[in-house]
Amino acid sequence: MKYFNTIVLLVVLLFASCKSDAPKKDVKEQDDVAKQETSAKAQKYTLTPFTPSAAYPDANLTNMNYKAGKFSFDVTSETYNLGTQTPDAGAKMCANSGKGQHIHLIVDNSPYAAKYTDTFDHDVADGDHTILAFLSRSYHESIKTSTAHILKNVTVKDKAIVSSSDVTVPMVTYSRPKGKYVGDDAKKVMLDFYLSNLDMKDGYSVTASINGENHNIVKWQPYYIEGLPMGKNKITLTLMRDGQAVDTPLNPVTREFELLSDPAPNK
Repeated sequence: MKYFNTIVLLVVLLFASCKSDAPKKDVKEQDDVAKQETSAKAQKYTLTPFTPSAAYPDANLTNMNYKAGKFSFDVTSETYNLGTQTPDAGAKMCANSGKGQHIHLIVDNSPYAAKYTDTFDHDVADGDHTILAFLSRSYHESIKTSTAHILKNVTVKDKAIVSSSDVTVPMVTYSRPKGKYVGDDAKKVMLDFYLSNLDMKDGYSVTASINGENHNIVKWQPYYIEGLPMGKNKITLTLMRDGQAVDTPLNPVTREFELLSDPAPNK
């Protein structure tokens, strides 16, 4: 009888233990779901990676010269040509240049200038500057290869480069969004930036502050931004390493751009 009572007591205790554990598990699961829902509600904007784009592994941008206020480059490739449409432009569903593929020229922290030929006029003030030039698809996505860009520290005098050296420090350079987006172009806006002299696997990341809302980016690729309001928007990009802003030139960088609905039809 004593043995039977012991067994009954153990069964009762085991049942009570299981019963008390169940609500705890439910509460934890509810807390996790609540946290996920709260996080999702807190994020106004979504970043979605681009689908793979037309690749140009043999595209080369070399021999940057600047003299008498005129830049010249050598662009060589069997598949990439300035001034032509990138084949998958229609599938990207984002702002596309009718003038075709081009060079993005960025002086210091200024917005890029789009150049559709390998020789063009462009005013650069006398003094020391950082110049980044890279090849772009017609929808403004950069070609992210070591041969498709040039990054230099230069000294300009009388509209000519009088000295230059390679930039060797890690850098992030802002590219898109830029300017105004109207109608359908405002639905999906591309975020694209250029990384130099670093590998994101070595603890680097980019914080994109979109109208004050931070998004942590750990893979170098373009992203669609959705959920942006009409009107002016602001993005700040900060190159980070191990959770700290990197002490490097032109970091962080901030840009403003504008989204507009379809213009009113003429009466």
